[in-house]
Amino acid sequence: MRIVFMGTPDFSVPALEALVKAGHEIAAVVTQPDKPKGRGKEVQMTPVKLQALEYNIPVYQPVKVREEGFVQLLKELAPEVVVVVAFGQILPKAVLEIPKLGCINIHASLLPRYRGAAPIQWCVIDGEKETGITTMMMDEGLDTGDMLEQVVIPIEEKETGGSLHHKLSIAGGNLILSTLKKLEEGALVPTPQNEEGACYAKMLTKSMGDIDWSQSAASIERLIRGLNPWPSAYTRWNGKTIKIWEADVVKDEEGGSAAQEALAGQIVCSDRQSLMVKTGEGLLSIQELQMEGKRRMDIEAFLRGCPVFQGGMLTRADQ
Repeated sequence: MRIVFMGTPDFSVPALEALVKAGHEIAAVVTQPDKPKGRGKEVQMTPVKLQALEYNIPVYQPVKVREEGFVQLLKELAPEVVVVVAFGQILPKAVLEIPKLGCINIHASLLPRYRGAAPIQWCVIDGEKETGITTMMMDEGLDTGDMLEQVVIPIEEKETGGSLHHKLSIAGGNLILSTLKKLEEGALVPTPQNEEGACYAKMLTKSMGDIDWSQSAASIERLIRGLNPWPSAYTRWNGKTIKIWEADVVKDEEGGSAAQEALAGQIVCSDRQSLMVKTGEGLLSIQELQMEGKRRMDIEAFLRGCPVFQGGMLTRADQ
């Protein structure tokens, strides 16, 4: 099929690779404009652009896809279908109507649940047992179009936002090939989304990672995994920020008598091998962390170089 591919981050790359390897004609790739990143603020190409250039595919980077010039360009490209995955802009009606077979989106959740910008991370944070990929026929709404196909991916006990991101990106590349094959054969049956089951996965912000120790240990542990690797969960100790990369939930009994009277955020056990913190419900045993300006390390290595005294308090950054 003759396809225009729209995508931007590394999540989109496996789908582009799958389409190329399957022999589809990629007439063009559309991605977000290059932006300055990092401490040096050097302008960097998007992951999708880098991959497209390796394939010698023409790349277009409109500031807004609703611009008249881009709409006209897309008409001239005459795609049979437009494949969209994490592109970063909502497509207007003028664009949606151009491909004769429609615009198909690869979305990283089991729609109608977790529409929006950060479905992968919110599934982990919310404690879902499974998620998946949905291909859907796009309309003018935000992830509201008719569903075409779905594949279910289990969420493992220690799944992080990063590990689930990788699994779903690969699954998206596989599923779009199935969807396009059935589209060519006329075998797809679009299914309207049930609005009663819909929920929204709002965009992630750095402030979300500021741990509220009055929450339960289970919810904090999920937050840590969901925000790993970005934007990461963190706390304050002795005036410094500590990022927490991994932790386990343990019962109050494991903290001994100190855990019974401790306040939320208080360190109830600090020896050579463990660092346990009281939460609103249960204890959190920190396994991997990163002190401000230092490298990531496991708890034993951290405690060897930085003894933490029992009874100390971990607090929110905004306190």
